[in-house]
Parts: sequence; C-alpha cells; structure tokens
Amino acid sequence: MSAKPQHYDVIRKPIITEKATMASEANAVVFEVAMDSTKPLIKEAVETLFNVKVKAVNTTITKGKVKRFKGRPGTRKDVKKAYVTLEEGNTIDVTTGL
Repeated sequence: MSAKPQHYDVIRKPIITEKATMASEANAVVFEVAMDSTKPLIKEAVETLFNVKVKAVNTTITKGKVKRFKGRPGTRKDVKKAYVTLEEGNTIDVTTGL
C-alpha cells in the first residue's frame, strides 16, 4: 500500500512523555491523532506510513483545560491520543520523523 494524503492527516505528531517512554518498553508508540479518526483508520495509517505490523490500537480523549491567557480565561483544545501496540520485531523510531 502507498501512503495517501489522508494518512498524514490522521497522525498529527508523536507524543514523547515519561508515560509514552514507559509504553515504548512494552512495544507501544503514542501519537496525537485527529479527533474524528477511528481505530481501524489509525491502524491503516501507521502500517502504511511506518511499514510495520500493528497488533492493537487504544485511544483516549483528553478534554482541554480552562487556563488563563494574558489574564483572560481561555480553553485549551481537546486532544485525542492513540497508543499503538506493535507486533513483535517491529519498531518505530519517532525521533527521525516521516
């Protein structure tokens, strides 16, 4: 399969946090994805863009916090994250980019 433009729209960026690093020890990678993306769509995008086999996809939606910007209240955007578990022997180096 070749990469289609919508695959690049599904996966926004990799998330590199302490929790994501702990997940990588269990052969999982964490991505920020589009809010309207589904698990099968995320699986297809990761498999075609990174040329790996995906075992499972778990998603979570984090609601945006209310914060103050220059003294005025504002809301951060909602974020959807995908925890993508890879098959044994497959790896993604998130530091290299696409």
